[in-house]
Amino acid sequence: MTRYVHRTGEHGRPVVLLHPLALSGAVWDPVAAYLGTRQRVLAPDARGHGKSGWDGAEFTVADMAADAAAVIEEAGDGPADVIGLSMGGSTALVLAATRPELVHRLVLADATACYGPNRVAEWAERAERAERVPRAQQLTFQRDRWFAEEFRAQHPEEVERVCDIFLATDSAAHAAACRALGALDATGLVPQVRAETLILVGEEDYATPPAMAEALAAGIPGSRLEVLARTRHLSLLERPDLWPAVAAHLAG
Repeated sequence: MTRYVHRTGEHGRPVVLLHPLALSGAVWDPVAAYLGTRQRVLAPDARGHGKSGWDGAEFTVADMAADAAAVIEEAGDGPADVIGLSMGGSTALVLAATRPELVHRLVLADATACYGPNRVAEWAERAERAERVPRAQQLTFQRDRWFAEEFRAQHPEEVERVCDIFLATDSAAHAAACRALGALDATGLVPQVRAETLILVGEEDYATPPAMAEALAAGIPGSRLEVLARTRHLSLLERPDLWPAVAAHLAG
């Protein structure tokens, strides 16, 4: 299976950026440009997303974590720092818990270990919509979920950049990733995370609400939680003012 990695920067400890559902490593471009002045940035496309291959078989979040582990191992100079946003955050959590020797410092943004008791049915419904509804018709839902109203009004070019990545995503891979998130229950892994962890969540994030981030913070030893005012699901894209704090966390 072909694994595509967006690369920025040439020096320093690797930092791996794991992207949200139905997007690709390209979504990280502005963040990667910032971090790439300090570190070697690797932003892989998940299975079936972006330019990464996929055999059409069902996969799990653990499979995506194994893919991310392979990126770190192939890069050398490990362990790497890891930043995960949304689906990428769940993937980063599983990676850090199961392959602690590969993860130096960790950032989990708008992420969860488990989507709750009704997750399988709810994500199966989302998977069905991902395949049935034309992608352009899904954008109203996505824009509102991703970004706060003020950001959408002030930064339409960034919103449309993310929309273009979504439109290019394979609907079948989107659906398979939905089912993977529905099957996820990594609550038992949370206490096994040993990397120094910064947890971020938008105050207005209704995809992974602050309570989910609070559960992560309660379970990961020594972690630090920041709830971000007037921010929704794609916090690290919506809040460039956070990037220096993220860089400082990675630098220790």
